[in-house]
Amino acid sequence: MPMNNSSQCPRFLTLEGGEGAGKSTNIDFLRRQLVAAGVEVVVTREPGGTTLGEQLRALLLDTGSQLCDDTELLMMFAARAQHLEEVIRPALARGCWVLCDRFTEATYAYQGDGRGINLERIAQLETWVQGELRPDRVLLLDLPVAVGMERIGGRGGPDRFEREAQAFFQRVRDGYLRQAEADPERFRVIDATVSLARVQQQLNAAVADLL
Repeated sequence: MPMNNSSQCPRFLTLEGGEGAGKSTNIDFLRRQLVAAGVEVVVTREPGGTTLGEQLRALLLDTGSQLCDDTELLMMFAARAQHLEEVIRPALARGCWVLCDRFTEATYAYQGDGRGINLERIAQLETWVQGELRPDRVLLLDLPVAVGMERIGGRGGPDRFEREAQAFFQRVRDGYLRQAEADPERFRVIDATVSLARVQQQLNAAVADLL
């Protein structure tokens, strides 16, 4: 990644992908690369990022939670509204870059394509909660569902989402790829089936033009 220590406009970057795509490992890599390039970075995640958001995250992932699809959707946007108010908008206003593990694109994929909630309903909530704010760059770590599920097989007990059937995750992946195809200006699809070094080369290339 080219080094540039000059003042940068604040950017909002998100890392997206299905289960086992390697978001946690690669978001730390991106943070280190951006810091090395002279960028002040705030790293956060969704759902979560605030005290309230983390409480809602716990409920959303709890296998004992009995949530209807609309409740799940509204909880996602409730956490997002607080996240924007407390973390994302203030960081951008300070001139920082924000690097977020998932954002509204995940809601379209998981609650829209995965759960079958009407995408227009999600779009209305997106506009209500976010106004015109959208990520400048969406980095989509893509891999076949079976590969991702195999990767997470060694983790602890599956959370509420990880217990879904493979068909659910296929719909999620398909939804993500449709978003990327429809919005090539913002999306960069990263082949997450290759080695970690090659994934990170792709990530470097995907953000180099922003620096």
